[in-house]
Amino acid sequence: MKKLHSLFIAKLLATSLLGATLFSTGGCTQENSSKETNPSTEAGGEKAVIYQVLPRLFGNTNSTNKPWGTLAENGVGKFSDFTPKALSEIHALGATHIWYTGALHHALVGDYTEYGISNDDPDVVKGRAGSPYAIKDYYSVNPDLANNPAERLQEFQALLQRSHAAGLKVIIDIVPNHVARAYQSLDKPRDLRDFGADDNTQVTYARNNNFYYVVGEDFRVPVAEDGYLPLNGEANDLVDGQFAESPAKWTGNGARSPQPAMHDWYETVKINFGVRPDGSKNFSELPRQYAERDYRAHAQFWADKKVPDTWKKFRDIAHYWLDFGVDGFRYDMAGMVPVEFWSYLNSSIKMRNPDALLLAEIYTPERYRDYLYLGKMDYLYDKVGTYDAIRAVMENSGSTDKIAEVQAGLIDISAHMLRFMENHDEQRIASSEFSGNPKAGKPAMLVSAALSPAPTLVYFGQELGEPANRDAGFGKASRTTIFDYWSVPSVRRWNNKGAFDTALLTKEEKELRSFYQRLLNFSKQSPALRGDYLDLHSYNRQKNSGYGEKQFSFARWSEQEKLLVVANFDNRAVSFNFQLPEVLIKHWNLEMGQFKATSQLSQKTIDLEVNNQLGSMKIDLEPFESHIFIITRHPQD
Repeated sequence: MKKLHSLFIAKLLATSLLGATLFSTGGCTQENSSKETNPSTEAGGEKAVIYQVLPRLFGNTNSTNKPWGTLAENGVGKFSDFTPKALSEIHALGATHIWYTGALHHALVGDYTEYGISNDDPDVVKGRAGSPYAIKDYYSVNPDLANNPAERLQEFQALLQRSHAAGLKVIIDIVPNHVARAYQSLDKPRDLRDFGADDNTQVTYARNNNFYYVVGEDFRVPVAEDGYLPLNGEANDLVDGQFAESPAKWTGNGARSPQPAMHDWYETVKINFGVRPDGSKNFSELPRQYAERDYRAHAQFWADKKVPDTWKKFRDIAHYWLDFGVDGFRYDMAGMVPVEFWSYLNSSIKMRNPDALLLAEIYTPERYRDYLYLGKMDYLYDKVGTYDAIRAVMENSGSTDKIAEVQAGLIDISAHMLRFMENHDEQRIASSEFSGNPKAGKPAMLVSAALSPAPTLVYFGQELGEPANRDAGFGKASRTTIFDYWSVPSVRRWNNKGAFDTALLTKEEKELRSFYQRLLNFSKQSPALRGDYLDLHSYNRQKNSGYGEKQFSFARWSEQEKLLVVANFDNRAVSFNFQLPEVLIKHWNLEMGQFKATSQLSQKTIDLEVNNQLGSMKIDLEPFESHIFIITRHPQD
């Protein structure tokens, strides 16, 4: 079985009783001769920092922002808005990867018929600009984002080249669970067939069908709720409450009715991966021992197996984009797809590009290890655990004790758990529906970025404290819309007519962006943050020294660096006598005397005193103040 990422040293068991448990988090260990490494923790490698951005919104400087506004009214960003200057500033912020959300061609309300693209029916499109997760053509990109839609693929190719020149690797989405109801690929290679083109529509399920069918019934548009009208009631020739689909297909979230509900993913259809309607599998199961084997062994396992047609289609899609120049994929709702498929797909990807970054959105912790070890994912979303625990502290509905508990439960896979505090699905930190204060995100991001060697995700505008405080139409306030033509006020100011500087930013925005830049750049370069971890929170909570449930702390180290991470989630100043346990003092070989703790994000310096194999330091923290201290011998000692 898989080994725990644990560094067993003398007195571990004894000290763990005092709340201090020591673990190694630096990389993936497996009991096989072909040991794989975590891509972000290879020798000399950087800890990955992923900058997520919606091209539709990023470069849009139109400030109209009319709810339900058209492209002509509200404007739209283009691939070309990612200039060398813009990309160099994103890289300077600390990013190693850029995730272009919504780059693929998805359903939208716009007329591109002169380019051979069929119009999408607003009755089955969410918003006007459309959901990036209702893919219409997997072999093309969004025509909205091109200056010349006829050359949209060439323009995206140029964007990839500019991104690479700026030192950024490129990630795009693959959405395996569902596609747009009107899926049609114009740009697929000639020898490939569309999803559903060869389906037997007279049966609910067949192994090589790409979709599931409601035999004998036509699709019906959902019954509107809460006064909803497509396009907010605007007249449109296609808005008639009808959409031709016969027989009806299952809806993307698995709804089997010919008429899905408004809360269903009615704009999409469910993809069939060879799972029968009763949930049983119609393909070879992967033996459990393959959890201990590398991607080469997985690829060999599938080499002589017959697999469902859908699997081959997604393999061809992934290979197409790898050959195009994409460096990795973020998999939407990966947990809704069988793990065997991921073994098949990801091993084929790694055989083609071993350095490809593979990130899965999944929300079921009991399945994490299967998707990592059997599914051969590099990273998984750490939403249900770390994000939720930190958010509860920020909203005054939870204690930092829960963060420590979550980390203890994830310690063997911590290096594979992507940390974030914002993305397109979550509310903005500065929104009134979340914290209402961008400064409250500083300790949250510091803890998230420093917890493990796994990547850190930053959502564009997060570093500026974007509050997303207006309804955009289909998209509502608190989350920057992914459905509407819109622009992001803080990002517009940063854009500053293409200068991408701080000239138009407020004092608060400049300070916050500077914090993110210092944090992210330190985190990606620090060898200690790719090294070992020790929880100091539980130990200090038991000491009753003024350190409480609004503070959080841990140690990280390597041969080159010794770090103490201390965060204050409180909106009040705090003072406490911070203590280091014997297990850490011994492992760091700190002899009796004075040491210096220097913040890597500010000029703050604190004295650390070691006496009788215990350490102590007096720490004063302002509201939301947090630090990564590096420990060195005191110059006077």
